[in-house]
Amino acid sequence: MKGGRWLLCLGLIAALGGCKGNSPRDEKDEVVVYTSVDDIFVRPITERFQRETGIEVRLVTDTEETKSTGLLNRLIAEKDRAQADVFWSGDPVRAAILKARGISAAYHSPNAEGMPVDFNDPEGHWQALSARARVIIYNKNLVPPGEEPRTLDAFLDSRWKGKACLANPLFGTSSMHAAALFSVWGDDAAKAFFEEMTANEVTMLSSNGEVKRGVAAGDFAFGLTDTDDASVAINEGKPVGVLYPDREGMGTLIIPNAAVLIDGGPNPGNGRRFIDFLLTSEVEEALARSEAAQMPLRPGVPVPPAFVRLQDIRAMQVDYGDLAPRLDELSRGYLKEWAAKNADR
Repeated sequence: MKGGRWLLCLGLIAALGGCKGNSPRDEKDEVVVYTSVDDIFVRPITERFQRETGIEVRLVTDTEETKSTGLLNRLIAEKDRAQADVFWSGDPVRAAILKARGISAAYHSPNAEGMPVDFNDPEGHWQALSARARVIIYNKNLVPPGEEPRTLDAFLDSRWKGKACLANPLFGTSSMHAAALFSVWGDDAAKAFFEEMTANEVTMLSSNGEVKRGVAAGDFAFGLTDTDDASVAINEGKPVGVLYPDREGMGTLIIPNAAVLIDGGPNPGNGRRFIDFLLTSEVEEALARSEAAQMPLRPGVPVPPAFVRLQDIRAMQVDYGDLAPRLDELSRGYLKEWAAKNADR
């Protein structure tokens, strides 16, 4: 009888081996990281982690055109059999969507101490690190001095009809920015803004990278992109300038990275260790000194000369968690319709 019970227990243990909550002793010497951050910025960080810990990082990146959205959908599809340990998201809105879907696990890293809590999920489902900002990139050869576009209203100015651009608002940080505008302005004012952009022949491009390239090449006078894309163009010697919009009004949208532990991932212990690593001042300094020029959240992290710090910017006041359901609704409704209408112009 005892032998039968013992065999039954072994059978149950074997059957449960594929369920969520794998034991750390079952882990491989690796961590699986999905990321929507550009590979050229992420890979030096993951390689440093490998050197320092001996843990192999299996990195899965997204495409430029479907940034964030592609991996988000993959994580949702893998919910019942998680393949990733960590999602290194380029923004916290996608992290909030994962929390709402029951895909992330709570984890309060000890290395988050000393970092501002405003950007984090209070229940620990994502922890923020280095940030980008949404900026206006402009071509210095096409925009006369003193006429630089300093607010989003410039996209509606008839002087610039057909000369401005932005990325598809269904994807990446462009979608987060759209959701933030709906949150801050309200639906009616935000819809009016998008409709007036259409009337002013603002061109919708496939990605923030395309915006950067289009403005740098002189195809457009200015466009909306992120600080990392703008920084790359400046470092390449392109004739571009950068402005943080609406510094006197609603402020500039700040977009921190978000480190998310995936519930039921194959290597949860290594996942927590990787998140601890991301939240160090050394990683924030490395991202600040990289071409990404990301702003550290932790005060006192050394940065290059003339670097724009988070404290130097008037930040748009948004609740990242609240943007998640708003973005989901807009992506299925108004923004989907707007993008379809503007795709072939």
